Amino acid sequence: MSDVDTKAAFDAVPIKRPVRWHILVFLFPAFLVYTVVMILPLIETLRQSMYNLVDGQLAFVGLANFKVLFGDVRWAHDFWNALRNNLVFFAIHMCVQNPIGVMLAALLSLPKLRFVAFYRTAMFLPTLLSFVIVGFIWKLILSPIWGVAPGMMDLIGLKSFFEPWLGKPGTALIAVALISVWQYVGIPMMLIYAALLNIPEEVIEAAECDGITGWSQFWKIKLPLVLPAIGIISILTFVGNFNAFDLVYTVQGALAGPDGSTDILGTLLYRTFFGFQLQLGDRSMGATIATVMFLIILAGVSFYLFIVQRRIRRYQF
Repeated sequence: MSDVDTKAAFDAVPIKRPVRWHILVFLFPAFLVYTVVMILPLIETLRQSMYNLVDGQLAFVGLANFKVLFGDVRWAHDFWNALRNNLVFFAIHMCVQNPIGVMLAALLSLPKLRFVAFYRTAMFLPTLLSFVIVGFIWKLILSPIWGVAPGMMDLIGLKSFFEPWLGKPGTALIAVALISVWQYVGIPMMLIYAALLNIPEEVIEAAECDGITGWSQFWKIKLPLVLPAIGIISILTFVGNFNAFDLVYTVQGALAGPDGSTDILGTLLYRTFFGFQLQLGDRSMGATIATVMFLIILAGVSFYLFIVQRRIRRYQF
């Protein structure tokens, strides 16, 4: 047998790769914690939504709890009000927070800008603050009695426009949403900023050779290339907003006042499951609301993964 035939026969023999069992060993602790903290509670919540107390005994009722949630006048009113407020809350974040994050990232990526590290840290700092601190600070700022907002607006001649925004049903939800935008705008800013820095220099140099510079370069070259990052930010905003609870609870309390104008699905779930003041908690209806929240988030994430992401994948390197 010639050397060529020997080499061909050797190449035809498949190489057995060792099984990397150590990967499973390293993943097992994280998988165990995730299962205990996330998967098992989710399964129990889905199961609980199909049970209810009948004559003092826990009995399987199928989709009866969902019929009550959507069909009973009192439950349906509270649920649709919370869902509508949640959609407004999400829309404000999408239309205000994310565009501002993109704009700030574009400004930080300017090559001639000085003190970039300071600006980046200052704008990201609110994200690191506790929601309790943020809610308490903004309640003090916007208070018409002892807040600093009326005095600051008076300095620039706008005191006549000041109103108790957190105390009026028409403006309370917008005010809380803008507080949330102020706190979390650093997240989309940093993600977009990282995506802009990751654009290859060859692309920028080619654009400059074609005479595309300045903001024209950003809109025509950079922005399309960071669309995948914007897509990820959008779905993270969607998931975060439909899981929101803490800031609304801190600023407006469990009743999400005034008159339920800031009530979202998270606060409705809290009051239903745990009860509030003289209202007793209902675990079955609380689990039903949590299941609906899960289905809404699952639908949004699936829409992004199977439709939106496929369309923006062509911009990825």
